[in-house]
Amino acid sequence: MARSIYLSSAEGHTGKSTIALGILATLTRTTAKVGVFRPIARSTAERDYVLDLLLEQSTAGLDYDTCVGVTYDDVHTDPDAALSRIVERYKAVEAACDAVVIVGSDYTDVGSPTELGYNARIAANLGAPVLLALGGRHTQSGVGEALGRAEARTADDMRQFAELSLAELRVEHASLLAVIVNRADPENLEEIVSAVASAIPGTTDVPVWAIPEDPVLVAPTMGAILEATDGTLIKGDKELLSREALGVVVAAMSMDNVLPRLVDGAVVVVPGDRTDVLLAVLLANASGTFPSLAGIVLNGGFELPEPIERLIEGVRSPLPVISTPLTTYETAVRITHTRGRLAAESRNKFDTALALFEQNIDGDALIELLDLNRSSVITPLMFEYGLIERARSERRRIVLPEGNDDRILRAAATVLARGIADITILGEPFEVRSRAIELGLDIAAADVVSPFDDVLRFKFANSYAELRAYKGKAAPTVEQARDTVTDVSYFGTMMVHLGLADGMVSGAAHTTAHTIRPAFEIIKTRPGVGVVSSVFLMALADRVLVYGDCAVIPDPTSEQLADIAVSSAGTAEQFGIEPRVAMLSYSTGESGSGADVEKVRDATAIVRERMPDLLVEGPIQYDAAADAAVAAAKAPHSAVAGRATVFIFPDLNTGNNTYKAVQRSAGAVAIGPVLQGLNKPINDLSRGATVQDIVNTVAITAIQAAG
Repeated sequence: MARSIYLSSAEGHTGKSTIALGILATLTRTTAKVGVFRPIARSTAERDYVLDLLLEQSTAGLDYDTCVGVTYDDVHTDPDAALSRIVERYKAVEAACDAVVIVGSDYTDVGSPTELGYNARIAANLGAPVLLALGGRHTQSGVGEALGRAEARTADDMRQFAELSLAELRVEHASLLAVIVNRADPENLEEIVSAVASAIPGTTDVPVWAIPEDPVLVAPTMGAILEATDGTLIKGDKELLSREALGVVVAAMSMDNVLPRLVDGAVVVVPGDRTDVLLAVLLANASGTFPSLAGIVLNGGFELPEPIERLIEGVRSPLPVISTPLTTYETAVRITHTRGRLAAESRNKFDTALALFEQNIDGDALIELLDLNRSSVITPLMFEYGLIERARSERRRIVLPEGNDDRILRAAATVLARGIADITILGEPFEVRSRAIELGLDIAAADVVSPFDDVLRFKFANSYAELRAYKGKAAPTVEQARDTVTDVSYFGTMMVHLGLADGMVSGAAHTTAHTIRPAFEIIKTRPGVGVVSSVFLMALADRVLVYGDCAVIPDPTSEQLADIAVSSAGTAEQFGIEPRVAMLSYSTGESGSGADVEKVRDATAIVRERMPDLLVEGPIQYDAAADAAVAAAKAPHSAVAGRATVFIFPDLNTGNNTYKAVQRSAGAVAIGPVLQGLNKPINDLSRGATVQDIVNTVAITAIQAAG
């Protein structure tokens, strides 16, 4: 039977989705099949965005319809029949999972009995303990609530609120697991926790945690504002529609009175016929001497005059400008009633929510409360979370040379928010930080370094010239070296070489050769390693395999193949994978012959000589290495056959095509390429890398740097 947890709140707008996301992330660290269940959804016609978000992070593989119980209309019509249906639907989910996160209703008028009471009744009938979410802000609508300025509840307010809520749980015989106060006053977290704990009768075993208010989570994005105002994006960068609006400035006054009222992160509402104010706001935002804005909404539906259009084009401001036909009053009202949503497409909110949960909730204690045992199965999400946890515990500094790429900035913000590593970004500091602010990203904790910084450039040039001096007449002069090291790949590699960073991740906008050539020249290979090679960490549905080499050496010799195998086994161990090495070929054992088979046979012999304790088999076919049934027929006495974890391909053509075939056909998550054999870690990205790919690679590099 699956372990379950019922997340319920005592009112609306508590930020329950933030807590649900954190619980789900915590459980997927240790449990293979974690599902999600929504007992009550708003309707069957409109998808629940919270459930969509959580299903993307769940690991049970269940579809949306399976994970919904009933609708609010069903509860209104017949609460008892609805409860029976919820239990029936839940049992199907429970049967397919090891753990289930049950997310209670959202306070859209269930009616009688009270909504918390009905959720408690559901929890009791499902046999699920309740994690009670209490809101740290007074519930209200309008400007204050929408823009994160709702009045904070005092510690005494929270105590009284907790007493009332807990009484409803007791009436319905629901079991209390823990209490989380969300959106709590950051200045009074300890007092709030203590006050709520005092409201729990008869026991001190129920933990109470508090998550502080964060304006980013409740602020609407410019994209949400565009939709709410029936607007059209007429100017600016559509990528910036993902930025949160942290305030509203209604600019229905003269230019000299508007400018002093601008605030960081604000959306500015400008009457469409006040083009002087529009231009002033655009120029103020571009100047860098005024607060950075989230966007502009032009109301009234007026078309911009052609000379103004040309002038705006000349300014080249990326700031989103939205046109709406609404009046100033209607526009302001709609903006202030637009709530921020923690949805799948909002990366900034996602990272903020996870970081807040991880920093304020004891995940290990939560797992212990649910009595969850660590699974022997390793899912892709479990592996990714494991990487992040290990990197966080090591806390190394990683340099990202491609500071002009938005994906790099978004990944840097994620890494910093979740405490995965310290970050140095290469680029002109004003440009990098300005772009991050435009995107609504917090990279304040990152070091931003110009590759033309004279102090570092001269230092790096002298060191590089000395390193290359053994090349004789081909060695660069110091003047030539000063030009060479301004290349971001060389500059970043020199930072790693001289200890200013522990590792480097690049390649989002550069070729593999551009990324790793400086490493060959400067970092060089570890003692006893002949070549630099690569592996992909292939996260399958239930385990992680290591594939090498799939990215660097086109046609390795026997000696190089042995080097690849030894390095790959070391990489496997570094990431918690017991190395059982399969040296792949088109034949198994003594069944085939030919130059290609002999190369693999010779390489296997070299590996055994160098590492006699390493489990290695070769030559062996892929099916015999991976499938126990085939192994029983083809290699019955092998300790590797049917159980291989490290697969060494005979050449790059085979390796690259195989990893891509497995990635596409088996739905595996391919993490890498991870470079191995260097004295210090340098890792390459695909130019199609996603933000999550970059985050994973940063975590891997930090782990490699820690040894």
